[in-house]
Amino acid sequence: MAIKTVGVLGCGLMGSGIAQVTAGAGFRTVVLEVNEGVLTKGLARVEKFLTDGVAKGKVPEVVKTTTLANLSGTTKYADLKECDLIIEAIVENADVKKAAYAEVEAVVGPHCLIASNTSSLCITELAAATSRPDKVGGLHFFNPVPLMKLVEVIKALSTSADTHQALYDFAVAIGREPVTAPDRGGFIVNRLLIPYLLDAIRCYEGGLGTVEDIDKAMKLGCGHPMGPFTLLDFIGLDTTYFIANILFDEFREARFAPPPLLKRMVLAGHLGKKAGRGFYEYRS
Repeated sequence: MAIKTVGVLGCGLMGSGIAQVTAGAGFRTVVLEVNEGVLTKGLARVEKFLTDGVAKGKVPEVVKTTTLANLSGTTKYADLKECDLIIEAIVENADVKKAAYAEVEAVVGPHCLIASNTSSLCITELAAATSRPDKVGGLHFFNPVPLMKLVEVIKALSTSADTHQALYDFAVAIGREPVTAPDRGGFIVNRLLIPYLLDAIRCYEGGLGTVEDIDKAMKLGCGHPMGPFTLLDFIGLDTTYFIANILFDEFREARFAPPPLLKRMVLAGHLGKKAGRGFYEYRS
């Protein structure tokens, strides 16, 4: 099936990035948000990224022009009726996602594929809530989407081989590097990453070293671009806590259990860079 028009649900940090790379790759892209204010903010984020890229010589002017020409926004599901693929990038809540899929199915054609950008929820569960479970899969992008090349293509138990191949080929067409991941908690990246981040917190709690020294050790000793605490602040401690709880609920293994310090930092609102304070403090 040829994918020509793509709908993106959500124009937040992830949704706007997905819409940007999709439109930049030549696909007509319609991004949907709940209200004009949020939509305008998301589209402005895309334009600023492109404008800054042009100014720095990292984005050709033609790419900016092409991307903006292919991109449009809406607050009405009816405007998604011509889409061949819907990529959902909304809040990590299964019930909210299922409700959005019902809205989508009311307007799109029977051929339309649906892909979730969820980082942790069960794709099979989401697919089962639709009338087209064979046409539902996962496309898990990474933040910041325009710079991160990886996309995990998730095949649920109900995802057809044709749907999986179409999603995989789409990821290639928008310039990403796809890997096939099973529909299991955390997929590939978070299944490996979350226990590492949780262990770093436990090591700090146990007096292994300071936050700064642990970060420095992993950067210089292992060649990581950033240490675990810098990464935790970048991801968001609330996001990490949410994913860890989902993994623990699924596998019941101690390595997925959130450390007490993580829970308390989330309760205190020390969520990382976005909140101005996490394991480090940030000035606005």
